[in-house]
Amino acid sequence: MPSPRELPIYELENAVVASLRAQGRLIVQAPTGSGKSTQLPQMLLAHGLLGDAGEVVVLQPRRLATRMLAKRVAEEMGSPLGDVVGYQIRLESRLGERTRIRFVTEGILLRQMSFDASLRGVSAIVFDEFHERHLYGDISLARALQIQQAARPDLKIIVMSATLDAGLLREYLAPCEVLRSEGRSFPVRVEYLPKAVNFDSEPVWDVAARECARVAEAGDAAAGGGDFLVFMPGAYEISRTVQAIQGRRELRDFAVFPLHGELPPEQQDRAVARYDARKIIVSTNVAETSLTIDGVTVVIDCGLARMARFDPHRGINTLLIEKISVASADQRAGRAGRTAPGVCVRLWTEREHGQRAPQELPEVRRLDLAEVVLTLKASGIDDVAGFPWLEKPDAKGLERAEMLLADLGAVEEFSIFDSQFSIDKDRLSGGAGAPQSRIENRESKITETGRRMLRFPVHPRYARMLLEADARGCVRPVALMAALTQGRNFLLRGVPRAVEEAREEILGEERESDFFLLMRAWRFAENNRYALDACRRLGLHAQGARQVGPLFAQFLDIAEREGLDIAEKRVDGAAVRKCVLAGFSDYLAKRLDAGTLRCELVHKRRGMLARESAMQQAPLLVAAEVSEVEGRGGEVNVLLSLATAVEEAWLRELFPGDYFEASGVVYDESARRVIARRERRFRDLVLEARASADDVPPDAAAALLTQQVLAGKIKLEAWDETVEQWITRVNRLAEWFPELEVNVLAEADRATLVEQICYGETSWRGVKDKPVMPVLRDWLTAEQLAVLDDYLPERIVMANGRRSRVRYEKEGPPVLSARIQELYGVEGRFTLGHGRVPVKIEVLAPNQRPIQVTDDLTAFWRDMYPKVKAELSRRYPRHEWR
Repeated sequence: MPSPRELPIYELENAVVASLRAQGRLIVQAPTGSGKSTQLPQMLLAHGLLGDAGEVVVLQPRRLATRMLAKRVAEEMGSPLGDVVGYQIRLESRLGERTRIRFVTEGILLRQMSFDASLRGVSAIVFDEFHERHLYGDISLARALQIQQAARPDLKIIVMSATLDAGLLREYLAPCEVLRSEGRSFPVRVEYLPKAVNFDSEPVWDVAARECARVAEAGDAAAGGGDFLVFMPGAYEISRTVQAIQGRRELRDFAVFPLHGELPPEQQDRAVARYDARKIIVSTNVAETSLTIDGVTVVIDCGLARMARFDPHRGINTLLIEKISVASADQRAGRAGRTAPGVCVRLWTEREHGQRAPQELPEVRRLDLAEVVLTLKASGIDDVAGFPWLEKPDAKGLERAEMLLADLGAVEEFSIFDSQFSIDKDRLSGGAGAPQSRIENRESKITETGRRMLRFPVHPRYARMLLEADARGCVRPVALMAALTQGRNFLLRGVPRAVEEAREEILGEERESDFFLLMRAWRFAENNRYALDACRRLGLHAQGARQVGPLFAQFLDIAEREGLDIAEKRVDGAAVRKCVLAGFSDYLAKRLDAGTLRCELVHKRRGMLARESAMQQAPLLVAAEVSEVEGRGGEVNVLLSLATAVEEAWLRELFPGDYFEASGVVYDESARRVIARRERRFRDLVLEARASADDVPPDAAAALLTQQVLAGKIKLEAWDETVEQWITRVNRLAEWFPELEVNVLAEADRATLVEQICYGETSWRGVKDKPVMPVLRDWLTAEQLAVLDDYLPERIVMANGRRSRVRYEKEGPPVLSARIQELYGVEGRFTLGHGRVPVKIEVLAPNQRPIQVTDDLTAFWRDMYPKVKAELSRRYPRHEWR
């Protein structure tokens, strides 16, 4: 093994030290195998950049790499692990008083920042493998910058990656230098399968074992007689791959080792140790970056990984098997060329490779933000939208996260209800109006419940459920329910009638929760050791059911380490259902009627209970899955599944601040009248409403009817053009004759007038034919009303005895419109208001269309009429032409 000083990263040693002394921020771009993860922390210590007693914290995306890198650095420094060099991951640490180099997972540092905003004792932070763009890495970097700028200008920040586009990051960290190391690698030949493989019919572990045997038997010179590294998505696939490899005659001379985060440390160490015999390591994507495994010259890549992604149907982050990106595939292939020329066999076709995503989306764009928002709140950052994100998340994602945390009681609640109802949580009544739900304030503070939830490294929904389960003595079933929701639903849908009958016979009927049926199905699969025949009999996906067990054990381990009682005991089903309600209260649904499966949910949503749900008779339920299904004509249907029946009394018990009674008056659009209404509500979901047409306060009725009139839903038949002209006359009177002290009738005053018209009525029928002018005339005093008709009359008597209507505009002079024949014998100019307001005359043709606008009829008859007469008399010969 070469000396660490021979690693390529040492080419940058002097530049690293000089840059950190000058600026305190640095980006290091170096390929896997260059030694950056193990050597750069030692450089900081050796050159005194950590001060007398400060430490460097090295962030790693994965737990296994965190521990193994710490172990390797400790060995290189000749120090026991936990002395000068240590590590810290969730629920496990090896640290000491003399620790100067601390390897941690990303969430550890962010939690430390939440209770120590100055990071006392930390001299430098190294963000390793930053190109993976994990959510906690992004947030921790932003917080580190805030701390450096506000309280710790001496804090050093180093960001490292093998394949990082440094443009965005360099701008974000400016002023910041970028140092690059080319590293040393050997050529790797990439091979693809000649035709696509369906892993459902031919298991991925069998295909991988077959390709291992083919490469080994061929004795490919490019492989150089080195070791094999096989990538698999998870522990179960790794176990089956190890079995398949051990069953191949061509590979009997190889030692085979699994490598993943669930293994005990000694088994992990065994996988990366050096041996005289050739070995095959079957690993998750922990071996894709961070760790360099010496001697590997052959990579067999299944092209799959467990990807963290937000599932909007369940409102949680999931970890499902997906295809990796081109960038990840290139990282994996590069592992074969660290010490010698190598070969990478990809278990997909070259055509399929061209259809893969170029790179993974940053987690901030594909994960639920509830957990990280809660952590930021714990750090005192109430305005998460204004947080300096490296890549700003979607605004709706942030809003959804804060609303969920409020629903869980983890943060102080939003001002959700802005209602004209008098909402009285102690059953008081009064007020008027229709409920209008909206979020007013997106800033919120963490509660004590939220701080307790942070102790659990799980999604806030399940943290809240576990806290409730601990209080109700049902931790084990809730932990199992949490495990059941993490992967695919193994209880297949649309099964034949015979399978349904077998389910009913073995699993029994269920009326309390679809979870309970699923739990019994999983117990059946477990008791039958996931045998395909037994699972097929009940329509169970054996592999999906098998994956629940390790997750269940993991949830139990978390609960036990946090001091929760996980002992087996007889459990009340109602207690378990209350825990589901605690975690999924934002998916509370009320059946709209007994004849259909239609439901109304909190937050103004509607949906349909899935037909396969056993909760067909439940009037009130929570759904753990809410999905959108496109129906006919592009209509989107919201489907509610994995339902649990709940009781209304539990809402008051678990969420007393969200359950209340409200009373008031509303406009019933179906009856087209105002009614008195009393409601029981949970948040904005009406649980029960009682309506009465009696005893409606007249003020409240008038206000609601006015809203309908102004919205155009009720038409006042008497509010016609004559009324509009009267209003315009009043406003022009106030403008032209200010000495009369007439109040302008503004747009806002119309609502007041309409409300006066509606007063005393409760329905559309009573309002629509009511007279309008009596109310409008009350706007003026008797003197002003008399002056209005005198100064600005509706009609003018002209010299020929005709009465012509005057049109008043909001701007400009009044306009008198008349047909040309009606103006015969009329000369001169017109004025109103005792000569103060000139009038425009609009001369109309017989077809009522304007032919001339003038303010002097004498000039019109003299100059324009001869031309007009000549033209119009031919078109309208039956009309009088003088």
